[in-house]
Amino acid sequence: MSARSDVEERIRELPLSVDEAVAFVSHPGAGAVATFLGLVRDHNDGRPVSLLEYHAYRSMAEKELRAIEAELVLELPGVRLFSAHRIGPLAVGDLAVVCAASSVHRGESFRAVRLLIDRIKERLPIWKREHGPDGPYWVGWQDARCVGEHGDGHAGHHHG
Repeated sequence: MSARSDVEERIRELPLSVDEAVAFVSHPGAGAVATFLGLVRDHNDGRPVSLLEYHAYRSMAEKELRAIEAELVLELPGVRLFSAHRIGPLAVGDLAVVCAASSVHRGESFRAVRLLIDRIKERLPIWKREHGPDGPYWVGWQDARCVGEHGDGHAGHHHG
């Protein structure tokens, strides 16, 4: 069961708290709590990273996060979930995303937290911009006007 209040922001600029996540999912019937912490690292794809910015379509991201948690609660009865994602500028080592799941036994908690972070990464309208020695660049974004049918960077038309 997700005991989340509709007024709590999960997509936020304020720092995240592991203690908040664990407290939210903990209850007397829970024999296990599993967590996932996503931290800003100092490199990506062989390039140094000095700063990371997360940008979001905030209202849609909040709604989608609730939908993901609701789906998982139906798929994994007895599991309680908490997740939150930072937006704005983050330094190396900052906590960018926190997920927690509780259940009667550890297996369900591990599975729930893994599914939770995987779906967050797949579905939330959150974009990442990294900063390094060559300046800022968007991660995982390509201009659709410049990508061909096969994702090879060539447009689907020819000039003759």
